[in-house]
Amino acid sequence: MARVVVDVMPKAEILDPQGQAIVGALPRLGFAGISDVRQGKRFELEVGDDVDDATLDQIAETFLANTVIEEWKVTRL
Repeated sequence: MARVVVDVMPKAEILDPQGQAIVGALPRLGFAGISDVRQGKRFELEVGDDVDDATLDQIAETFLANTVIEEWKVTRL
C-alpha cells in the first residue's frame, strides 16, 4: 500500500471568498503580515502498489477536482 496526496486549489484567476475571509480575520485576531490566503482541499488516499500514476491523475481530474475552477496535483508519499 502507498499513500497518495491530492492537493486541489482554486485557479489563480478564480476568486477565493473563504481565503479572503481568513486573510481579513487574521489581523483582528492579532496576526499581522499576512497579505493573501488561498484555501484548498487535501485528499489522502491509500492505494495499492499496482495503481499507476495515470489512474491517480484520472481520479483527481474527474472526481476530486472541478477542473473548470480548480488545479490539482498528485504526490506519492
